[in-house]
Amino acid sequence: MNPIDRRRFLQSTALALGATLVARGAAPARARPVGANDAIRVGVIGVGRKGVQLVANARQVPGVRLAAVCDVDPHVLGRQVAALRQEQVEVFATTDARLLLERDDVDAVIIASPNHWHALQTVWACEAGKDVYVEKPVSHSVWEGVQMARAAARHGRVVQAGTQMRSDVAMPQVIQYLREGHLGRIQWVHSLCYKSREGIGRRRPWYPDWLDYDLFCGPAPLVPLVRDELHYDWHWYWDTGNGDLANIGIHEFDVGRWVAGHEGAPRRILSLGGRFAFDDAGETPNTQLTVFDYGDVPVLLENRVLSAKPGVKYMDHVQGVRQGVYVQCEGGFFAGRYGGGLYDREGKRIKTIPGDGGAGHLANFFAAVRSRRTTELAAPLETGRVSTSTCLYGNISYRLGRGATLAEARAELAALPPAAAALDGLARHLEAHGVDLARPSLTLGPWLEPDAGLGGVTAIAGATLDDARFLLRGAPRPPYVLPEQA
Repeated sequence: MNPIDRRRFLQSTALALGATLVARGAAPARARPVGANDAIRVGVIGVGRKGVQLVANARQVPGVRLAAVCDVDPHVLGRQVAALRQEQVEVFATTDARLLLERDDVDAVIIASPNHWHALQTVWACEAGKDVYVEKPVSHSVWEGVQMARAAARHGRVVQAGTQMRSDVAMPQVIQYLREGHLGRIQWVHSLCYKSREGIGRRRPWYPDWLDYDLFCGPAPLVPLVRDELHYDWHWYWDTGNGDLANIGIHEFDVGRWVAGHEGAPRRILSLGGRFAFDDAGETPNTQLTVFDYGDVPVLLENRVLSAKPGVKYMDHVQGVRQGVYVQCEGGFFAGRYGGGLYDREGKRIKTIPGDGGAGHLANFFAAVRSRRTTELAAPLETGRVSTSTCLYGNISYRLGRGATLAEARAELAALPPAAAALDGLARHLEAHGVDLARPSLTLGPWLEPDAGLGGVTAIAGATLDDARFLLRGAPRPPYVLPEQA
């Protein structure tokens, strides 16, 4: 592991928690390879809303023992430790992930910290000899994903992406049914993430004073907050999050490209949308259509947070799907998320295949940790990297976009009828919310062509390659800089 500054270990705010939170005594002897009868000792980094779920899930896997927890926020960390103590579970606890990663009594880590920390903590973990389960999106930038893959390979680590739909029991059956041709050729996939959200507010700049805010920001700029909440709403800022396209939408895109059989890069990507109806401090779009042109079977990813119309609480849907995938075939369609239904041309249900939401995803990871066979992983790092990076290219297109009317957006998508139809549906949705699309109300990104390895950009229409290539990597803040991997 390459520690940034040894003194920061000693100055960690974990020490401020006192003896009631941090296990005392020296760490056990050097961690050994996990044998068939040994417990896998796991540490969880980030115990907010997702991390709490992962702590509970990990504790349910036979042969796994929770050894450590970490959260930069001492209040969040304290609540998790107190909850564990109510169940007579004692763990090492710290607010600095580096203190957890240096321990010899941790074999594997689960990373559920904010997006901008995923890559650095994963690489540090690999360097420290830990196996890693990292939440989606696996990286905050395209370049980071490449470095993570190199680090995992160099250090021989097992790394699973937190796209748990890859472990759903129904989807392999759905895919087999479709590929056997029962509904004819797949024509396109429409991935959907219609999830209601409210605005995040706006306020005068302020700093949280109850935690090490420098450590919270890490690779991101150390700037004051202008939103109400510190946690979760970091998703809606480019420095720390990736919007809903790579937050929830990545699940639906990952399933969509899996169903379509796309293993590599699309030919080109375009994204459009905007942040509508909210007067808040958020930066990322709350309504977004991203088009992944793979040639014969395009994949569309649509994100919405606004209700079907003003004054109601329900969301729009496509054939009953609000979060999931709609797969159009020559002779019918599939619609669902955790499993779903297969239908004929007239919309008559032919078959239902129930799913479990990928309940065994963590168990799959720990089984591979024990066997050391990465081929057993349902969502190996490379699978997560491809889906993550492809979504991040969509955000790059959006961020390089210009104001456009609906007519201009239609002209860009005219050659792809499924995308044009999705745009028309999105337009009706926005017009119901009073958005005047005859004006340049949309942000219309350029068509962007990724390279075959999903690490660079080969061409972009209407913007400079230098601008796109900068967004592939960004400018991490020293000293929290991800080391370049050979």
